[in-house]
Amino acid sequence: MAPTGTIRIGTRGSTLALWQARWVAERLGVELPGYKLEVVTVTTRGDVTAGPLTGATGEIGFFTSEIEAALLEGRVDLAVHSLKDLPTAEDGPPVVAIPLRGDPCDVLVSRTRQALADLPEGARVGTSSPRRSCLVRSRRPDLEVVPIRGNVDSRVRKVREGAFDAVVLAAAGLDRLGLGDEVSERFDPRLLPPAPGQGALAVQARADAGPLLDALLRIDEPLARGTATAERVCLAALGGGCSRPIGAHAWLEQGRLSLIAFVGSEDGSKTVRAEASGESAEELGRSVAADLLRRGARELLA
Repeated sequence: MAPTGTIRIGTRGSTLALWQARWVAERLGVELPGYKLEVVTVTTRGDVTAGPLTGATGEIGFFTSEIEAALLEGRVDLAVHSLKDLPTAEDGPPVVAIPLRGDPCDVLVSRTRQALADLPEGARVGTSSPRRSCLVRSRRPDLEVVPIRGNVDSRVRKVREGAFDAVVLAAAGLDRLGLGDEVSERFDPRLLPPAPGQGALAVQARADAGPLLDALLRIDEPLARGTATAERVCLAALGGGCSRPIGAHAWLEQGRLSLIAFVGSEDGSKTVRAEASGESAEELGRSVAADLLRRGARELLA
């Protein structure tokens, strides 16, 4: 930690990323009242890459690796990410806290306020996520799914301006930016599973962070960590990432953790689903992944 009594929080510079970093700073300010909290923006490859981020890009930390490097080099004292952006490989700084998870579901923002089932044939729906493309096409193969880049607020603006008839986004991002009124439809996450870890924050720190580590452990949220862990273990066991149509949703019901996950083809013509309940997040994630592979997911992932 910086010897000046300042805790430097590394984050991307998008409106949503800054909201998330400032939220963490506010929580840490309560735990560490003697420190100054400073948000430091770091530009990532994902911020400057043109075109849709498909293929292998999702597996190499396009939105996170530069922030992790700043942390390891001592330019910042902790890093705040959207958890779904972090690769599942455990070779980066440890995720010390998952302090917040909002609504994990996907939502539709449509220009005419229509639900997905009511959009006219041929409507242009924006998303660069293979998972979202698969889910939209599986329900509405007559729609035109079009790649879209940009931050949450700019994607909503493109719908308002008529460049797209609708876009699919994460509910948590819209809610955090006060754009919840733009939502035309919230998708049931058990029917249309979101990205593993969607809606959750991840905070990384170095092992020598001293009192900062203790403070981060105090703001860790056990339910958020449990559900996100089950989903991400399932993703890791499948060997996939955000470049593949893979979704997972975990929830707590009557004291037991449940997990549903799917693997699909990007054109939406094929999907494989599995669901189970258990007490261990790690075991549950591995079990559902194994079931998916037995049901034919291996061929879809090949």
